[in-house]
Amino acid sequence: MLARFEPCPVQNPAAAVSQASGLGIALAISLGTWIGADHYDWVRSDAAISGMAVIMSIAAALITSQAGSGRESREAVTGWVFLVSSSVSILLVSRNPHGLEEIHRLVSSSIIGATNTDVWVFAALSVATALLLAFTHRRLLLLVMDAPMAAAVGMRTRLWSAASACWLGLAIGLSIRASGMLYVFGCLVLPALIAKHLCREVRPMFIVAPVVAVSTTATGFVLANHYDFPPGQMAVALLAGLLAMAWAFRLARA
Repeated sequence: MLARFEPCPVQNPAAAVSQASGLGIALAISLGTWIGADHYDWVRSDAAISGMAVIMSIAAALITSQAGSGRESREAVTGWVFLVSSSVSILLVSRNPHGLEEIHRLVSSSIIGATNTDVWVFAALSVATALLLAFTHRRLLLLVMDAPMAAAVGMRTRLWSAASACWLGLAIGLSIRASGMLYVFGCLVLPALIAKHLCREVRPMFIVAPVVAVSTTATGFVLANHYDFPPGQMAVALLAGLLAMAWAFRLARA
């Protein structure tokens, strides 16, 4: 059963959703530049920029999660979202030095500028996510493993998929400003892949993946601080190394 397991549909296009969040930031910066009036300063505020990032990431998550039912495959729609977001975000800020610097900062994935507010926001988001999973993990597991069976037992699968996409978009949209695309994408994908190769069943993956993510990133931050390296890149590099070790472990076990 584990060999047939695939991540939830809203997780597969994580790169596209992350890039769409960057497009939202570029759009907000461009709007602030175009409007330019003092009484519209709220357009250029951090709250407005983060809000636009959340809106775009939720929209991308909904588009990619609902794709595949028509004539285009989910992979095609995901690729379209990624490429449109990547190209348009650069075009929007190409004549704005500050905006272009902000996009480059997102790509370089620096979390040094995270604030105390970011810490409290993500702590609240983590607690809310844990509580939601505590009450809905059985239904989510059924949705991930066998969506037709979930529909057969009465679950409104499209609604559940849309809700999962919205929650993912909210988390990514809030994360991009603080930690950058590389770190967000790495933490979305790599811990789940590591857990997939270490666990024989699906249920332990829901425990192993977050444990791997938290422990590895904490270690990466300590090493980055000690050796004066960028913390986001160090954490992702350690996760990538663990995935290579997980591949070797699975081959040896086979």
